Amino acid sequence: MASKTHIIIAVVTVAVILIGIATYYLTTRPSTTLSNTSVSTTATISSLPHNAVPLPYNASNHTVFLYIVSVTTGTPYNFNGTSNGQLRIYIPAGWTVIVYYTSQEGSMPHNLLIVQNDTAVPNNPNIANDGKILLYVGTTPSTYLFHGLMGGQSASGSITLPAGIYWFACGIEGHAESGMWGVIISSSSVTVPYAVVTS
Repeated sequence: MASKTHIIIAVVTVAVILIGIATYYLTTRPSTTLSNTSVSTTATISSLPHNAVPLPYNASNHTVFLYIVSVTTGTPYNFNGTSNGQLRIYIPAGWTVIVYYTSQEGSMPHNLLIVQNDTAVPNNPNIANDGKILLYVGTTPSTYLFHGLMGGQSASGSITLPAGIYWFACGIEGHAESGMWGVIISSSSVTVPYAVVTS
């Protein structure tokens, strides 16, 4: 019973963090970031799976906005307080993902890569040995193993994802292998973007 209570508390905490971060960025970013289009976070919430958190998106241009933060609490190898694939993001197939990544972690650099993985979990210090890197946020193709963002720094990037399963992971050597990764599922059966935290 206590374990179930801890899981519920963790899910609620991450949901609040995700919604808070999305609200913060949507209210503080210049309007040109969203190209003066209308962004929705409330569509068909009742049709989402249990414990799902709706993500901000623009249905007219098939764009979803991901606000990912490496927080200072818990393990330093985290995305929005989660690790080891606990954060799962579901998007409609063929939509464009715009990622806003912020590292609050001040003791070591982090970056965010989107990877078309070919292993179930990262199991190599160099994430490129576990799949094909499709997007580099906060680093470059030649520096991702050692270069990233320090505390308080932010970066962004975008990519269109066909149907498939992908990772978002830190590319710094050994970080993904230490748990700094999550999952993006792009599927034609998803109609609105959402996130779920698994145990």
